[in-house]
Amino acid sequence: MSALRKKFGDDYQVVTTSSSGSGFNQPPPEKKKKRQRFVDKNGRCNVQHGNLGGETSRYLSDLFTTLVDLKWRWNLFIFILTYTVAWLFMASMWWFIAYIRGDLNKAHNDKYTPCVANVYNFPSAFLFFIETEATIGYGYRYITDKCPEGIILFLFQSILGSIVDAFLIGCMFIKMSQPKKRAETLMFSEHAAISMRDGKLTLMFRVGNLRNSHMVSAQIRCKLLKSRQTPEGEFLPLDQLELDVGFSTGADQLFLVSPLTICHVIDTKSPFYDLSQRSMQTEQFEIVVILEGIVETTVTSWVI
Repeated sequence: MSALRKKFGDDYQVVTTSSSGSGFNQPPPEKKKKRQRFVDKNGRCNVQHGNLGGETSRYLSDLFTTLVDLKWRWNLFIFILTYTVAWLFMASMWWFIAYIRGDLNKAHNDKYTPCVANVYNFPSAFLFFIETEATIGYGYRYITDKCPEGIILFLFQSILGSIVDAFLIGCMFIKMSQPKKRAETLMFSEHAAISMRDGKLTLMFRVGNLRNSHMVSAQIRCKLLKSRQTPEGEFLPLDQLELDVGFSTGADQLFLVSPLTICHVIDTKSPFYDLSQRSMQTEQFEIVVILEGIVETTVTSWVI
């Protein structure tokens, strides 16, 4: 076996040849380790906040957005639990009124006028509440005018039911209309390429829309995330730099009816200007592409 040393700049690579001279037997290249991304392909940011102080109270102060951001299984659990507790509470209130007035013992007395007709136990009180809340009104159970506390409870039930319906149904509607699934039909090229275009060194990638519905006012932006150290010695772990993809010329405004190639010219203003081909392969950085647009009547945005 003989060894040949080849020089590539300041680096050296050792290859071996067989004694028969049949050719080079270069060892297989090592698999490149998968780096932890700051932003995943589906747009989820891998950021966890800790030691902020009062974090729980801050989330509860914006309860509606907190519920929208929860996973579907927790949303459905809270949805079912809230309605179940509210129904049982209001049914208990109707049963309690009937119990205090003695209607449960006189329900079958034709000469007695109860607060709610035909309510003689908790299941019947629960059915009366459901019939009233859902505006079913079978006609068998009904409130009478001899019960002022029942009228007040009925008004409170109507207000509380409207609030619960508006909050929970609104939360579910917003969650179902979120644009995350819309991004599944927006295709980005798997890899970006750097080559010459129009006589300029250019970073390029493609984007396309699979749906027939057009995107209005589609705009694309690119962020370069990398760590750097300032001249004063301060270390910035996630410094964000803007990559010009046509902001000055209006090329960032897309008419996305067919796949388009997005270009970033590597000139003196580009963050890649001082990077060589080898240093770009070893440098730790990440490019985040942000595509914003309006689909029908919903303002949507995607982060890829």
